[in-house]
Amino acid sequence: MTTRSISLGLSTFVLASPFSDSDLGVFRDVRSMGYDEVEVCIEDPARLTAAKVAKAASDEGLSVLVCGAFGPDRDASNEEPSRRQDAVDYLQACVDFAAEVGSPLVSGPMYATTGQARLLSDYERAAQWGRARDSLAEVAQYAAASSVRLAIEPLNRFETDLVNTVEQGVRLCDDIGAANAGLLLDTFHMNIEEKDVPAAVRSAGKHLFHIQASENDRGTPGTGHVDWSGLVRALRDLEYQGSVVVESFLPTVKEIARAVSLWRPVAPSMTHLARESVSFLRPLLRGAETQSGDVQGSP
Repeated sequence: MTTRSISLGLSTFVLASPFSDSDLGVFRDVRSMGYDEVEVCIEDPARLTAAKVAKAASDEGLSVLVCGAFGPDRDASNEEPSRRQDAVDYLQACVDFAAEVGSPLVSGPMYATTGQARLLSDYERAAQWGRARDSLAEVAQYAAASSVRLAIEPLNRFETDLVNTVEQGVRLCDDIGAANAGLLLDTFHMNIEEKDVPAAVRSAGKHLFHIQASENDRGTPGTGHVDWSGLVRALRDLEYQGSVVVESFLPTVKEIARAVSLWRPVAPSMTHLARESVSFLRPLLRGAETQSGDVQGSP
């Protein structure tokens, strides 16, 4: 089995935060490091202009992906209707941005505020789940009109109390009931929550829309104990033809820094992380495009 190349991207969380029109010059660096795509994280929509982002990326031969940042004001599962509407409005703005820059999806943990961890009764949790489902179903319907997909990201137990595993993510997608609602799977979170990461990836099946790559400490892929070889085999088994985006975080990511417990550097520099990540992942991902030949993981 041979598929098209899996695209390799870099998150703007590695480059600048909050990312803005004034940072678009870094796209040249992204391309020079060997990436195919840049994942633009919309922390503050007022700082970004879709047309300018699209042109800057095109000038460097890069494709654009879009992800969201879900702070306290963007909670699709909140008890207050006005708070849920704020999240829906933000997501619809992300969808519009994605359509304009040519991104096939909007990704992120869009069901709730990142960093929210509460002990709730079964009744309260079911109600929270239902509110998230209804909000995302509304956004999915809106996004379908622009042929944009939603890639919903399970987070580890310390960063959310709602969707932690691939199994839960698949159930949420099924409950939403929209063909354009699927999953973003992040190796950092799976390393914490899944008993068998490759098996979990396979279990996503048709729901797998997107992958984010980060080591077990949120650092450079290939420097820790994430099962990269197993991940590649799982992607090959699914005939995955999406993107793999390297994600880590600058200390200046104010929207979610506390929520993701970002207390110390995870690499000598973000430039070092970006360069070493592409050097490790590019040959590894080529192995996901062929049927034969074992692929080695971390050295």
